[in-house]
Amino acid sequence: MISFQNSILGYYFIQLSSIKNQRTMYSKITILIILIFSLKGFSQELKQDQDGWKSMFNGENLDGWTTKIQHYDVGDNYGDTFRAEDNMIKVRYDKYEGDFNDRYGHLYFDQPYSYFHLSLEYRIVGELHPGSASYTIKNSGLMFHSQDPRTMLKEQDWPISVEMQFLAGVEEGVERPTGNMCSPGTDIVYEGKIDERHCVPSSSKTYFGDQWVKAELIVYGDSLVKHIINGNEVLRYTKPQIGGGVANRYDPEIKIDGKLLSEGFIALQSESQPIDFKNIKIKDLKGCMDPKAKNYEKYFVKADNSACTY
Repeated sequence: MISFQNSILGYYFIQLSSIKNQRTMYSKITILIILIFSLKGFSQELKQDQDGWKSMFNGENLDGWTTKIQHYDVGDNYGDTFRAEDNMIKVRYDKYEGDFNDRYGHLYFDQPYSYFHLSLEYRIVGELHPGSASYTIKNSGLMFHSQDPRTMLKEQDWPISVEMQFLAGVEEGVERPTGNMCSPGTDIVYEGKIDERHCVPSSSKTYFGDQWVKAELIVYGDSLVKHIINGNEVLRYTKPQIGGGVANRYDPEIKIDGKLLSEGFIALQSESQPIDFKNIKIKDLKGCMDPKAKNYEKYFVKADNSACTY
């Protein structure tokens, strides 16, 4: 960006130095001033657009991600369930033998996060795989504050985690919001008290068909969590913690009920419904909050001044 500006500005300075006519020179100076401010504004806009966001998917392969599917060992991407195609992560079951057989799966990003803002787009496509539970129709999700997949047992179905659930409409006239909260092996505090429901519905509208939906998740450690769908906040809750039921056949040493979840892994879900994910990116909200440091950022909300560089 700097070399681009310098080349244009350098050209105009050379042209100005060779101008004899004063009126022409004043016109050129005016154009030059406008150009300087335009380029400055463009630079600032470009920086703001990219400020702190990190792509979680390289568009070509699943490097940096780890698969865990029920009945299989960690890292076994059975049936090519998760695929990097067309600059998307696709979840498919066309290579499965027989019925679905509870082969619930998750694709984990290899870096855990605590305070973050995550953004992605998803679309629910195709038909439910044969032999699937009825509740999984047009149903998928994003897990966060999850246990490490390497701590999951081979026959464990769901990771101990919190889920931002993604649903699509099934029947016209029947509301089926998306961006809900579900809690495999966890609890959350909703409206001032622990909510014992496995899933807490959001206030989003119902989305039908295979349209793209933008989902954002803002998490402040073990305090506040916000779900955002297509730019609108649809759900908020606090104090995610280990507890509740639903998760099965886990290592009992992992499930310490009442323990607040301040960080964990992020995973895309597969539970027999094909789905596509794209534009998966994250902004870490934890970092150096000393304004004197080189890596200070205004968007940080949680200080980690041990990471400061000067």
